[in-house]
Amino acid sequence: MWPRGLAKDEAHFDLWLKDVTPSNDLRKWYHSHPEEFAERYRTEIEGQGDALEELRAAGDIVTLLTARKEIAHSHLTVLLDVLST
Repeated sequence: MWPRGLAKDEAHFDLWLKDVTPSNDLRKWYHSHPEEFAERYRTEIEGQGDALEELRAAGDIVTLLTARKEIAHSHLTVLLDVLST
């Protein structure tokens, strides 16, 4: 899902890997089961080995975007953990 308030033609990015973002079904499910989201998202992205490797190879500095205001409750904490292992 594209972050709100960021126009695609004004964004300056090299890579957008939709495969490592939560699926639409998981995003909808999250609202009623936030306590189980991290485990399910981890399982979902572990099947995206090629995309994860591409992200790891992108360089030492990677900027991750999210529409969530509370980063601690977003997919980014799980993604960062997966990328660091």
